[in-house]
Amino acid sequence: MLKITELENGLRVVTQNMPGLETVSMGIWNAIGGRDEIEQNNGVAHLLEHMAFKGTKTKNALQIAETIEDVGGYINAYTSKETTAYYVRLLADDIHYGVDILTDILQNSVFAEDELNRERGVIIQEIGMYLDSPDSMIFDYWEEKAFPNQPMGRSILGKTDIIKNISRDQVKSFMMNHYNPKKMVISAAGKINHDKFIEMIKKSCINLPNGNINNREKAVYSAGEYREEKKLEQIHLAIGFEGIDFHHDDYFSLDIYASLLGGGMSSRLFQEIREKRGLVYGIQSFSSSYSDTGIFAIYCGTGESQIKELIPVLCNELNKSPSSISEKEINRGKKSLKTSLMMSREGSNSRCRSAANQLLNYNRIIDPSETLSKIDAVSKESVERIAKEIMKGKITISSIGPIKNLEKLEQIQSRLN
Repeated sequence: MLKITELENGLRVVTQNMPGLETVSMGIWNAIGGRDEIEQNNGVAHLLEHMAFKGTKTKNALQIAETIEDVGGYINAYTSKETTAYYVRLLADDIHYGVDILTDILQNSVFAEDELNRERGVIIQEIGMYLDSPDSMIFDYWEEKAFPNQPMGRSILGKTDIIKNISRDQVKSFMMNHYNPKKMVISAAGKINHDKFIEMIKKSCINLPNGNINNREKAVYSAGEYREEKKLEQIHLAIGFEGIDFHHDDYFSLDIYASLLGGGMSSRLFQEIREKRGLVYGIQSFSSSYSDTGIFAIYCGTGESQIKELIPVLCNELNKSPSSISEKEINRGKKSLKTSLMMSREGSNSRCRSAANQLLNYNRIIDPSETLSKIDAVSKESVERIAKEIMKGKITISSIGPIKNLEKLEQIQSRLN
């Protein structure tokens, strides 16, 4: 059973009791992320997430970890473009430990200088790890060119020279100026009693940050190209278009198009480019949505000589796909989305996260039956329509590796309808 309570300070608390479970997942989701930074403090949202576990007025970093792990629990956090989340998973009887730790780090973090200096080094190592992983960095470079000179196009990790110089005051100020109960959702799923949980939250959340800065820039897609000649065995390639936001009427139609185009072993790109021609080991297409824009992209890794054949074949598949979609492909895509939705509802982690994100993004919880109805409403015509609309846009390309045989952006664009 799903229940929602809004507290006097605007903080929303949602719980989902899942009979048969003995554990509970809970977390605090904040509608603040990399898009809320300015260029001078790029990476501060992610650094703040790291620093939240490095000590409060009552606990040091080890005590925070031990409080959860001594009872067999799990604690973690993540930062995305639009969200920062802190979450735990515990036995239901130990939920008070989770509430204590997560509310403590949001209200009483001290951001000690020695911890900050160490964590700078950790994040710089993380940046180095990503720089050594072209299959990870390829998408950061793609976004940088697709959304240039704006927060949407900047890396969540930030740049090394900025991370080295972000001060304690900047980290603390970012939290105090941006975090606000009205931008937060506390979500719990599993073996949970709503009323008892609400009482715990009320007693614990007495001094949450009350910032109100909202400087999120509207994303403006521009298109562009990133090319990096590098001695690698493969060319890592991402080709994409501006997608759609998660409020768009054709949200599920585009998901189904991405699935039939490059969403699995039976997809068009996998069959044509991997199975028939052997040009790649794997190839995939995907759609990602944000509050005011989105991404539709194809990623693959291929050889230095194979790239010559791959580009024309890929472009040909993109050109012909919107007008040759079959009902069989549509139905397979619908089944895939439905299965994914229903499987995700079997886990407390995904139920907890989904409810929080829905409240932040849509200001309501969407019943699964409504989602299933929208998936059922997807038609051959709606998929063709959104596919053609997406393909009209300008492409953005990022590539890393032995790319001397890769055509220029203008040549590839000219191959597309």
